[in-house]
Parts: sequence; C-alpha cells; structure tokens
Amino acid sequence: MAKIVVVTSGKGGVGKTTSSAAIGTGLAMKGFKTVLIDFDVGLRNLDLIMGCERRVVYDFINVINGEANLKQALIKDKRFDNLYILPASQTRDKDALTQEGVQKVLDELKQDFDYILCDSPAGIEQGAQMALYYADEAIVVTNPEIASVRDSDRILGVLQSKSLKAEQGESVKEHLLLTRYNPERVENGDMLTVEDVEEILAVPLLGVIPESESVLNASNRGIPVVMDEDSTAGMAYMDAIERFLGEKVEYRFLEAEKKGFFKRVFGG
Repeated sequence: MAKIVVVTSGKGGVGKTTSSAAIGTGLAMKGFKTVLIDFDVGLRNLDLIMGCERRVVYDFINVINGEANLKQALIKDKRFDNLYILPASQTRDKDALTQEGVQKVLDELKQDFDYILCDSPAGIEQGAQMALYYADEAIVVTNPEIASVRDSDRILGVLQSKSLKAEQGESVKEHLLLTRYNPERVENGDMLTVEDVEEILAVPLLGVIPESESVLNASNRGIPVVMDEDSTAGMAYMDAIERFLGEKVEYRFLEAEKKGFFKRVFGG
C-alpha cells in the first residue's frame, strides 16, 4: 500500500526541498519505489536539486489538465531505477492545482509506488494545503529559531484540522526534522536547543541535520546530499530515513566539537 508523505514547513528557506530530495533519494536507496512531487507551482526547484532540470518536458499541471499523461511527465532518476520526479510548472500559478486533479494523480501513482513524497510550498496558502490534504504522514521541517518554530506550529494546526484524515476523524502521523543545527551557536545561546524545539512543538523528532557546506555544494551539483556519505548532513539524513522506517538510531552531531590544545591556543 502506497504511503503519501508531505514534507512541509511554515517558513521558507529552512531546507524543505533539500530535505524532500534527500529523503526521497534515501528511501529509493533503501529499495523502495519512490516518487517526488513538486507542489511549488510557479517556482519549481526540486528538479534542480535532483539534477534533472534539463529533462523536464511535461509537468504536474499538464497531467492535472489532461495535456499529458503520467508516463510522459514522470522523470526517471538516472542513478536509481526506483526513483522518479514529477516536476512543478514554472509558468502557472498555484490556483491551477485542484483537489480533484491532485487526487486523480495520487490515485494513479498509488498503484505503482511505495512512497509518494509531496514537496510542499512553505506556508499555509492553497498550494501547501493541496500538498498536505491527502497526506498519511507529515515531515515538518524547521530551523532552531523561534520564528521558524512558531510558523511550524501553524502548519501542525492545519494538518490537524484541514487534512482528509482530520475530516475522517483520524490524524496525520507527524515527524519533526530540525535542519541547519549548529551546536556552537546553540552553546552560545544564539539558537534554540533540540529540547526547546521538541518542547514547543511536541512532535516526535525524526532527525537533526547539522549546518554543513556540503548541503549547498550538493544542491549546486544536482546531487541529493544524502548521497554524500562522507558529510555530516548526508549521514544525518540517512539516520532520519532509518528512523522513519522504524529503526532505532542514535542521534549524532548534537554536540559542539571539542577543540584540542593547538586549536585553543592558535585558533582554527
């Protein structure tokens, strides 16, 4: 049975699309047939991070409008046979997403895929609500900053009140993904601690992704950072994916690196 997972955030710029790409790719690496859908109509960044922007011919809105079928619009990842991307349109607005159209596409995808990952636009406008409406599970991405956490709390309220599961008297299973975590800044009091964020949002913690240059480097190269097995961010995303799949995995990269004698004396 296919599972629909929305990756969402209240605030833009928290690493949501990066997280969608990493988690979708990680699930494919684990052997699950996975499709990533870009719901951010008008912007479309998922295809860039996945490195398939030049292969986009038809998009999500073309399929909804009957201008193309799914087979024409789905882009098969060149690295993993069981990973596909359904890009957003750059030329339409978010009103082009209709509930009936989205449901029709999801129902068709359910027949072929294990996981359907919906990369939601930030906030609570129509595109975001369309992305989360049919979700079985939600990964809420936030930074350890009070404004980001507060906006995530609003998203949790929408999930609990405006999703199909909520209408049916059920609940969407929620996960918290904390990104751009910097232990040194936490120690200095410039960022919230993991415990602070957990206490405010009261959502089970899926993963803590450390701030890392490898995230930007991977995005610029069109390679999901989870494939960079030497980077702390890549390792942390894989840990999060394993937890998502029900495995017990210890949290890493939460403590500031202890400086040795020479670093303390000479800096660096």
